Amino acid sequence: MPHFLLTRTPQPSHPDDDRDAERSAGEAGSGAGAPVRGRKALLALFAVLLVAWVGIAGVGGPYFGKITDVATNDRSSFLPESAESTRAQEAIDRFSDDDSVPAIVVLENSDGITDDDAETFKDLAASLDDDGVLAADASPTIPSGDGQALELILPVSSDATAEDVESIRTAIADVFPSGTDDSGTAVTVHVTGPAGFAADLSEAFAGIDGILLLVALIAVFVILVIVYRSPLLPIIVLFTSVAALAASIFVVWHLADAQILLVNGQVQGILFILVVGATTDYSLLVVARFRDALLHQPDRVRAGLSALKGVLEPILASGGTVIASLLVLLLTDLASTRALGPVAAIGIVMAILAALTFLPAALMVIGRAVFWPFQPKSRPASAAAERKGVWARIAGFVAKRPRMIWIGLVIILALPLLAAPQFKASGVAQSEFVLGESEARDGQDVLSAHFPGGSGSPTQVVVGENELDDAAKAIGRLGGVESMAVTTEDSPSGTATVTAEGEIEAAPSQGPPMGDAPSTPAPTTVDGQVLLEVTLSDAADSLAAEETVTDIRDAVHPLDADALVGGETAVDLDTNTTAEADRTLAIPLILLVITVILVLLLRSLLAPLLLVALTVLSFGTALGVSALVFNHVIGFDGADPSVPLYAFVFLVALGIDYNIFLMSRVREESLHLGTRAGVLKGLVATGGVITSAGVVLAATFAALAVIPIMFLFQLAFIVTFGVLLDAILVRSLVVPALVHDVGRAVWWPWRGKIPKD
Repeated sequence: MPHFLLTRTPQPSHPDDDRDAERSAGEAGSGAGAPVRGRKALLALFAVLLVAWVGIAGVGGPYFGKITDVATNDRSSFLPESAESTRAQEAIDRFSDDDSVPAIVVLENSDGITDDDAETFKDLAASLDDDGVLAADASPTIPSGDGQALELILPVSSDATAEDVESIRTAIADVFPSGTDDSGTAVTVHVTGPAGFAADLSEAFAGIDGILLLVALIAVFVILVIVYRSPLLPIIVLFTSVAALAASIFVVWHLADAQILLVNGQVQGILFILVVGATTDYSLLVVARFRDALLHQPDRVRAGLSALKGVLEPILASGGTVIASLLVLLLTDLASTRALGPVAAIGIVMAILAALTFLPAALMVIGRAVFWPFQPKSRPASAAAERKGVWARIAGFVAKRPRMIWIGLVIILALPLLAAPQFKASGVAQSEFVLGESEARDGQDVLSAHFPGGSGSPTQVVVGENELDDAAKAIGRLGGVESMAVTTEDSPSGTATVTAEGEIEAAPSQGPPMGDAPSTPAPTTVDGQVLLEVTLSDAADSLAAEETVTDIRDAVHPLDADALVGGETAVDLDTNTTAEADRTLAIPLILLVITVILVLLLRSLLAPLLLVALTVLSFGTALGVSALVFNHVIGFDGADPSVPLYAFVFLVALGIDYNIFLMSRVREESLHLGTRAGVLKGLVATGGVITSAGVVLAATFAALAVIPIMFLFQLAFIVTFGVLLDAILVRSLVVPALVHDVGRAVWWPWRGKIPKD
């Protein structure tokens, strides 16, 4: 990328431009040779700012590795209290003090399981219990109906799930060191179930505070070196980003530690990327203005103050727009989405502060040397009008055929909208969260091949004791239900089988010998309710299982209005349902907030509506292209319901950033030159900065793809493609051509101050 992308390359000479150049020359020349009043005090202030930000980076730096300690990836903790699965869990907890997560160990032996295999599993459970790994008693060893697999359910602590699963996997590797049992027969052993998937997810997020940040910083550094052709300036810009991120993490960590905010791995990764990208974007504006000022101002302090004055309004306006859009997420119900709002807003605030304080101070202290070896030299302001460049040629192209350009490109952008409905965002199985290898996913495949898919992770139904029979009959008639059991203290296993006819199967008497007379266990009753556990035919994390849970709720609620259906599958269902509702609520509100801000900033009604419409169009284009890529190229089964919302927030909010950078300059120029000449000059003045900012932001979001999580990979692709599309095509051609075609009317109804074209 050539260095002219960050410089102003005005369009070919025009009488109005000459007058504007003379006006600029007069402004630049006023006091050009005189020292800035209070220069020593200013330099002292700059030194204080530099030291302060270095100190902030030093204090916040150690928290990079600590933020994982206050993050959680437990989906149930993100649900609102009103969710049925949340209320169900509160009721379920009354039946047991056990707060554990099931780790399901499944052994497959294609030659048939042996007594030695069963004995080895029993010894494994005893050993893990002796080592304090288990949070409760292990289940008996359960053989499969085909005689080729064994299942063992090991309850582990919900507070140390990943560590306990790692201990179990280590113990299994010691027992089956070469993938064989004692007889030398090949066996496969996997740890799956909710605990296994949680451990795999934690492992996938392990690189989020290391490799993710490193890849993002390297990508930005390479782009900045190519753009500036300077070894020093990219380092200063990167330090600005790192300092802003350190300050953000410091604040977020303390809020999360105080349980004011709930942070998960996704929010953590997005914070890293957003702060680096946004700070770098704002820094590009500051550096571009500073370089331009140095062309006409020999004094570095005066040039720096001029640059700061020029970028203050657009940076505050664009940053404020992003913050306002993010804070809309506070109205959502899903805690992970709601937390993204303030967390990301804190990051944007720190990005603005660093870009408007540390960076200008560093530039004014170092001066022209920051651009070494290609330092800008002072020249008369009128010389700028004689220069030509790529953006002047693009502006000339826009001026010749504006209507053909914007109509033609809008049609092209609209074509992928036909594929947008194919974007499947109704949820994905938990087993698909982790990309690449996943032991829990492999184990789930083995479990489903030999046992009911929902084995070990039952759906739990809390129902009135008088409605138990009717509820069991209603559930037993449903497809997707494999078996049922009710909790009871009269059975060694803690449960008793319930038939599809609603009858509790009798168990052998545990009392004094009384012949073969069976005894019927009495269900455990708490506050007039009993707990029915329903094992589903499909894997507990599958969408098919979620449909069955919906059917169960529809079956039991008419029988008992107070009945509650919970469990792992119910949590997944409620999470997806809540995310879809949040998406429906947040997207219109974000559009409304952005439109209002643009109306106030541009002092127009028509221009904001056109800009928002084009931003939504580019988002729809990105979504349509992503649907084609995900469905037909990569082969994803679907997407989390929050993916479109997160992509919308960043594409639209950050896309409006580029609108503000462009249109605020266009309005400024239009006040002197008229709208058509003003949009051409505004395009020339900001085109390079917007393009460079788009490339940098796209590169930082693309770094999310290094984390093997489907959600982050999909978000990375949508935002990266959308940002490049928006910055390079929409802002460079569509918006200027449309504004040029509409002319002065674009400022309707407050166009009185704009001269006629």
